Amino acid sequence: MTRTWSTLAVALSILIPHASALAADATPPRELRRFHEIFKELVETNTTNSSGSCTVAAEAMARRLKQAGYADGDMQVIVPPDAPTKGNLVLRLKGSGEKRPLLLVAHLDVVEAKREDWTRDPFKLIEENGVYYGRGTSDDKSQVATHVSNMLRYKEEKLVPKRDIIMALTCDEEIIPSKWDGLDYLLKHHRPLIDAELALNEGGGGTLDKDERPVSYSLQIGEKVFVGYELEVTHPGGHSAVPVRDNAIYRLAEGLTRLAKFDFPIQFNDTTRAYFERVAKLDANKDIAADLRGLLAKPTDTAALERLWAKSPVYNSSVRTTCVATMVDAGHATNALPQRARATVNCRILPGQSADEVQKTLVKVMADERITVRATNEALASPQPPMSPLVIQAVESTAAEFWPGVPVIPTMLVATTDGRFLNNAGIWTYGVGTFSGPEPSGVHGLNEHIRVKSLNDFQEFMYRLGKKLSS
Repeated sequence: MTRTWSTLAVALSILIPHASALAADATPPRELRRFHEIFKELVETNTTNSSGSCTVAAEAMARRLKQAGYADGDMQVIVPPDAPTKGNLVLRLKGSGEKRPLLLVAHLDVVEAKREDWTRDPFKLIEENGVYYGRGTSDDKSQVATHVSNMLRYKEEKLVPKRDIIMALTCDEEIIPSKWDGLDYLLKHHRPLIDAELALNEGGGGTLDKDERPVSYSLQIGEKVFVGYELEVTHPGGHSAVPVRDNAIYRLAEGLTRLAKFDFPIQFNDTTRAYFERVAKLDANKDIAADLRGLLAKPTDTAALERLWAKSPVYNSSVRTTCVATMVDAGHATNALPQRARATVNCRILPGQSADEVQKTLVKVMADERITVRATNEALASPQPPMSPLVIQAVESTAAEFWPGVPVIPTMLVATTDGRFLNNAGIWTYGVGTFSGPEPSGVHGLNEHIRVKSLNDFQEFMYRLGKKLSS
């Protein structure tokens, strides 16, 4: 998953007064050592689509859990037919059954990484100056290691929560679309194993300022839907020495120019309204606070949104469906008129809006019957989870133990996670994550990294949050 929420958090760092952090009670040294051993093993296990194996990682974690006392009946490594490297691990810590289960989700797979492009070996966990480097350190093996470590702690403590705690470590989250996406596969073929009332996934997290002070913590509630559309114009072509007015490239370019000037309507949902309300109260910039409040009061105030957009593009993406051209391909020879011109348009659709509706809008915006528009992937509806007081209060109270005075901000993810499968199945899913700095984290790119302290804090934060939500 692309950590798009970090852009939003950086925007908040401009607006919200800094709060000082107080250290929470330290994780027991033995637990911390084991946690880092698990993290190292995960990062150094290649789980890329091209040459790695989620199954190897899932089996390694299963061995650790079994050694700690989990029975064979408590866990399953589930490998889809004809996909031997796409294994998933599901584990259950049984509770009293008074309430429906809590599901902890993280994905084992990582984006590709070429050694020659990186400063360090992407598949070796390297620590430098309080920072861990390696593919998956942020996305998402930090969360995998956290869940495994905490499930070990719960078992050793003989915890009997009111809810069963289920852990699902899955594959192919980074491949869209994928025939073997772990959560999608488990829901379709093994739903009873992961059926739950609520789930915690990636998608949230906090940001640090340049002085390593925490600024805000984002609790992700809801996300957009990813759909790609292909725009195409065809023409008989001909010799470039005798051009005609009807040119496939020009037609497509004119349509894309109209798209560049088009904006979908502004729409708030419970999460984005709560986000704008909280930021407006915390905002130290009176002009921005006024625009935030003005937009809440009058969602048609496009001038206010334009000013906010200039501060951070995420403001605009939070309240609109967005469609943007990302690739173009045209022509077949330098001395021939183009017979075909294509463009890829990437859309991120608000919860509750249909992909068909967006496609019809694109057709209208193109305003040219010669420009065909077709979806390149199937859109899965991702309903907006409720603003659960149980989840929000648990996150706020746990965060206050670690970062007193740092606001918890409900946010809608403008990117996409596997949470869309769970939300679509009625398992309401909320996103959490680690603190990261103002610099790019390298997620999906070069030199991916995570701060050692942020990782340690997150492990203890999730240990306590898991206990609260399950008990």
